[in-house]
Amino acid sequence: MEQPVTFSATSSASATIGARGLAAWRRVAPWLLLAAAIIGVDQGTKAIVRARMDLYEIWPAGWEIIRLQHVQNTGAAFGILQGAGTFLVVATFIAIVAIAIFLLTLPSHGRLYHLALSMILGGAIGNLIDRIRLGAVTDFIDPTHYPAFNLADSSIVCGVALLGFLAFREGNDTPPKEQP
Repeated sequence: MEQPVTFSATSSASATIGARGLAAWRRVAPWLLLAAAIIGVDQGTKAIVRARMDLYEIWPAGWEIIRLQHVQNTGAAFGILQGAGTFLVVATFIAIVAIAIFLLTLPSHGRLYHLALSMILGGAIGNLIDRIRLGAVTDFIDPTHYPAFNLADSSIVCGVALLGFLAFREGNDTPPKEQP
């Protein structure tokens, strides 16, 4: 007697989704490692500042262009939204999820986009760790006529600037229309 033929759509679909998912993770792994490196360097420098400098201590004293100063920022960039910790934590979580989705769905040829998003992701997570652990972000790079910042902030700004550059560059890639 012949055995009935059965089709298992779920197993083949699962295998296809699993293979695609694994390929996406392999494609994005270097970019996640870059984000992890940014987080590590950011957290390491902040830990050194917190361990070696008192709050509001300035080093070297007397420098007027750029110096180190241990500052705790409960707000967002440039000191705005002071005391809005819960809002900033939730907004950062949403941004992290969105960036992770973009990283996983971007075509592999968009390497500069991956770089920019990885820089933003690493910086956002670095500052989120401070916000959750300490209730404030440790800033220490102090250009005297500009708000203090940290390496995570720098990574975010560089990533956003790269995204802006790429957006403008792509807008200029279209060939000019020929005049009749």
